[in-house]
Amino acid sequence: MAEETVKAPNLYVEMDTTAGNIVLELNEAAAPVTVANFKNYVDDGYYDGLIFHRVIDGFMVQGGGFDSDMNQKGTKAPIQIESNNGLKNVRGSVAMARTMDPNSATSQFFINTQNNTFLDYPGQDGYGYTVFGKVVSGMDVVDKMEKVKTGDRGMHGDVPVEPIMIESMKFVEKPE
Repeated sequence: MAEETVKAPNLYVEMDTTAGNIVLELNEAAAPVTVANFKNYVDDGYYDGLIFHRVIDGFMVQGGGFDSDMNQKGTKAPIQIESNNGLKNVRGSVAMARTMDPNSATSQFFINTQNNTFLDYPGQDGYGYTVFGKVVSGMDVVDKMEKVKTGDRGMHGDVPVEPIMIESMKFVEKPE
């Protein structure tokens, strides 16, 4: 007789931002390495005080790497890509940002504001981008963030003129 496996409940993260409250559901079963990495950053308080530094209307909002002065915060080692996990870059999904190197994701993440199928595995580069969760509450906040005025700050484009700060992130019980 086969043993039954009990699926672990998904993790929920409450992200308080200066634009409002967002709750993320993390899919540990589909992206265990990515969720463990994100969980370590949340547990360490790493994201507290960082901003959403890249906002592109009709695409996504990205954060988790810079403070309000656009100083990049140090990170842990990059993780292995898990983009071939069946999860899609659809509206409200949360994915890891990375460089051209598919195994370069560290702390930065983005929330898709549209269906961005070109980012799905295998993507345009044979890898795509790892989706590891979704917004379960606060998509109205993300929609508001997507529409803010942006400009250039140093070498960075698409930076909100008025910073959108992550005030805190913490794990919470499953929202009702």
